[in-house]
Amino acid sequence: MAEAKTQITDVDPADFIDGVEPERKREEAKVLDALFRKVTGEKPQMWGPAIIGYGEYRTTYASGRDVHWMRSGFSPRKAKHSLYLMGGYCDDVAAKRREAQLKRLGKHSTGKSCLYINKLADVDMDVLEEMIREDWDTMGRIYPE
Repeated sequence: MAEAKTQITDVDPADFIDGVEPERKREEAKVLDALFRKVTGEKPQMWGPAIIGYGEYRTTYASGRDVHWMRSGFSPRKAKHSLYLMGGYCDDVAAKRREAQLKRLGKHSTGKSCLYINKLADVDMDVLEEMIREDWDTMGRIYPE
């Protein structure tokens, strides 16, 4: 079975954040890093060249594919911040709660397990913290250490 392309690297997340452009994205990445650290209690690791991940888990899909991935994280992309919140994708109850939270969050878009935010000023940071916390708790319940 082939390994996933995105693996943990030795790059220091702080060094990566220091290189994020433009400056607004860099400053917002620092805010997101502090928020994820506060919620998860985890020290971040770089996953591939541009994803900052907190915690990790392993599972095997029904197809037999083994997965090693971060429990939560984000990537400060040029256009939008990509937040990786898999709990709402992995659990139906969490997905329903997330729907209600998204209505209160502010301006955003979503993908399968990603939340996209253009700038942090567009969202309610208390709701974002609530979402990250519930997602973290869901991942811990589904994939205990």
